[in-house]
Amino acid sequence: MSRFIVERAFPGGLDLPTNETGDRLCRNIVRTNAEEGVTWVHSYVSLDRTRTYCVYDAPTPEAIREVARRNQLPVGSITEVSVLDPYFYLGIGHSGKASATPSRLRTPWLPFSYLAA
Repeated sequence: MSRFIVERAFPGGLDLPTNETGDRLCRNIVRTNAEEGVTWVHSYVSLDRTRTYCVYDAPTPEAIREVARRNQLPVGSITEVSVLDPYFYLGIGHSGKASATPSRLRTPWLPFSYLAA
């Protein structure tokens, strides 16, 4: 399964109520996504609520586009990504303490000089 960032634009602002209606809407989205093997991991919303950056696990970008169409959600861009964990380089765990188990780098290798630039 691949991981993707999906950027969406909501020119009039995202309106997702924090009540039973919003709960039902999110559950329907998750159910529809599952039909295509797509998992909505989480999303980031811009402060003006006009853009979202959603993290998905999915078999293909086409599967994400299909569930977006069925969920009536816009899709601006879909980018396949991997995780770059800064704690890998520091030799410490996410808690900030030294870890006996090293983190695994799950991103294409980049020379350290490139990252330091």
